[in-house]
Amino acid sequence: MKRNLAVCAVLCAVLALACSPKKQADGGTTGAQALKIVLILPGPVNDQSWNAINYAGLEKCNATLGTKMEYVENVQAPDYESTFRNYAERGYDLIMAAGTQFDEAANKVAANYPNSVFCVVNGMVAQGDNVAPIFPREYEASYVAALIAGEVSPGGQFATIGGFPNNAMEKLLDVYEKVSVQIAKDRGLSRARAVRAYANSWDDVSLGKQMAETMIGNGADTLFVYANQVGLGSIQAAREKHITFIGFSGDQTTIAPDTVVASVLFDFETFYVWAVEAFINGTLNGNTVHEAGIKENIFVPVYTQAVSQEIQDRVAAGIAKAAAGEVDFSSMFVNP
Repeated sequence: MKRNLAVCAVLCAVLALACSPKKQADGGTTGAQALKIVLILPGPVNDQSWNAINYAGLEKCNATLGTKMEYVENVQAPDYESTFRNYAERGYDLIMAAGTQFDEAANKVAANYPNSVFCVVNGMVAQGDNVAPIFPREYEASYVAALIAGEVSPGGQFATIGGFPNNAMEKLLDVYEKVSVQIAKDRGLSRARAVRAYANSWDDVSLGKQMAETMIGNGADTLFVYANQVGLGSIQAAREKHITFIGFSGDQTTIAPDTVVASVLFDFETFYVWAVEAFINGTLNGNTVHEAGIKENIFVPVYTQAVSQEIQDRVAAGIAKAAAGEVDFSSMFVNP
């Protein structure tokens, strides 16, 4: 009996060593920091919009999870596949890419590299055991933006600009337009309306300025733009014409606080930690789009002094209503 107990003790010790993190030569441990992770960005990390908030998520993961995630910025459409392939060939464990525009390339390349997990942020296509996109329910964020816009618009003349007319963009703009117009009408602005245009670009700043100027010339008094760097040009036009602007994805109030009266910040620090932890824990499953939104607290309104506390309280009540499941977003989509 004593001999059997001794053998069991030895086996347990061996198993404990095998299952515990292995010590590295520098005294650290393998685990999160040993994973090879990269984030592919379509634009610069300092765009104060989409690329910036994704980069903030990377930094938060490295700071809190101990990862050593790398990044590459300004990757253009012709280089999507080759960039994915480059990191897969080099044995990266998790290859992330920021934007729906990466969906097709990620799914195509992933089929040839089963040992790498491909995760498109804002991705909507998961066609493989190693394809696991994460998707912020952006229409919930645009709902928050609309709660603000409907209250602050001087005359209820809303103009929106999207990057490309993909399904996610159309849905978020549908929600924004319907909610903002209705709130403006409830305020007594009976002629409230919304007009929409697409830039078919994420990075043409001058085009964003031109489009915004045209919309303003046609009577728009409140602008909402979700097109990465295109939005920077639109903010410039709004500032010059003294038009109200609602920021989106990043805190754009810092760009022009007298023009961008409020922003809806995507808390991608929380979003990225949530996703990378799932990958580390083995729960970021393939063939699945992993979603997060208001309930996960990843959309945060940011206000300037131009937005009264009374309006902020009404926006908070609207957010609480959505968190409780009392808002039927699907009824707002023009093309469900």
